[in-house]
Amino acid sequence: MKWSLKRHCSERDYILFLLGINTGLRVTDLLSLKIKDIEGKMEVIIKEGKTKKPRMIQLNTICNELAAYIATIDGEWLFPSRKGDKPISMIQAYRQLNKAADMVDIEGVGTHTMRKTFGYWHYKRSKNLAELQMILNHSHPVITLKYIGVADEEGTEGSLYDFTLWEDGRNVTD
Repeated sequence: MKWSLKRHCSERDYILFLLGINTGLRVTDLLSLKIKDIEGKMEVIIKEGKTKKPRMIQLNTICNELAAYIATIDGEWLFPSRKGDKPISMIQAYRQLNKAADMVDIEGVGTHTMRKTFGYWHYKRSKNLAELQMILNHSHPVITLKYIGVADEEGTEGSLYDFTLWEDGRNVTD
């Protein structure tokens, strides 16, 4: 997908995707970023648009690519539109992501895919559901598991197969 964005779209669209999958920010928050918000920084506190809560994002793993991209931009917006002094729209972001996905035969890609991808891989790597729930600002762990698609993937059937608190007529917790 990253290769497809670089080849068939633009560096702007590639950086949008890169920032999205590495931070888990909503696309509306990504599109509202200005160069001054992140230039030269390894971590940034963003006030999320939907929840109005502050959120720290780490940029250290992508800072070199961000810096190289920022050096090519004229204007204040991190993801500038070619139509005046404003960022690209959500519709344009969606179109570019879909165009890149089509080129590599990936279906079902939308602007929310970046946030869900971040969540899925963060959980797979850390197994820390409580932390991910806080990062994504979800109200309940079950919501987070469903959101990232892990609830379907990791059902409880296997863990309940031989689960018991009673063994040979006695409580094993005693």
